[in-house]
Amino acid sequence: MISNREVILRIILSTIIGGLIGMEREANNRPAGLRTHVLVSIGSTLIMLISMYGFYDLESGMRTGDPARLAAQVVSGIGFLGAGTIIRTGSHIKGLTTAASLWVCAGIGLAIGNGYYLGGLLTTAIVLLTLARLSSFEKKVFKTKYRTLEIAAIDRTGLIGEIGILLGRYDIDIIDISILSTADNGSGETILTSCIKIKLPIDINLDVFFQEIYKINGILETMFIEEN
Repeated sequence: MISNREVILRIILSTIIGGLIGMEREANNRPAGLRTHVLVSIGSTLIMLISMYGFYDLESGMRTGDPARLAAQVVSGIGFLGAGTIIRTGSHIKGLTTAASLWVCAGIGLAIGNGYYLGGLLTTAIVLLTLARLSSFEKKVFKTKYRTLEIAAIDRTGLIGEIGILLGRYDIDIIDISILSTADNGSGETILTSCIKIKLPIDINLDVFFQEIYKINGILETMFIEEN
């Protein structure tokens, strides 16, 4: 049987690891943050401990159950939790990275609960490196594909829809849309400034695209803005 000290060590280590991954997600305002990752990690560790040491026959000292059964349920069950973080808007899917981080966090918790510290700690380091650094690396490598388009236009019914149709015609994927500001132009009309994050196809002719977007009624100004 495992000692009480070892049980405490594994649960505390699991808490720290889940917290580190959760802090990164929390800092990026993701739907599953610090508390969720900590709970997933601790829960997975506890289930692994129960799987390994909760079914011992005290007289014979032999295990009376299969330790893999409960652990297997964690791997499949975490999918339901991860699904709650995934949001689909048109062709854009958001939250997959957070869902994956929850899944791997459960795996790390199982590893720590099993006493496989090297695998758990090494995986944690790789996960943190992936979440914290690969995002900026992707932006540098694929900076010609992902751009942010700022549009100022006279607000009217159907404006955003027409812009979306034009973007779709040029096979431009919409990643996110946000309203930066609204202002009165003094003539009773509202000037709407919106910010659209898009993914451009490699072969797009931007000159032709901008000519087309200015044909939309009410468009005043469009430009790509730089992101740090």
